[in-house]
Amino acid sequence: MPPMRYVEVPYDQLSPEALRGLVEEFVTRDGTDYGEVETSLDDKKAAVLRQLAKREVSVVFDAEAQSATIVTKEQLDALDGE
Repeated sequence: MPPMRYVEVPYDQLSPEALRGLVEEFVTRDGTDYGEVETSLDDKKAAVLRQLAKREVSVVFDAEAQSATIVTKEQLDALDGE
């Protein structure tokens, strides 16, 4: 059996600096839409941290690319099928 490409990483096991970097990248990612009302960067980051705590989004490490990112539950389910 080949090694798994994607590994879910518990967000609370990351250093504060690493988690902050991932959250900031996620909320500033192209295509991220928060609706018609302008939301501050701090509010966006707080919302993602709440989503991580509720497991609505997850941190995933891509072994092939040697990088980590935050994905939605739906994206994580799709990765599990690969």
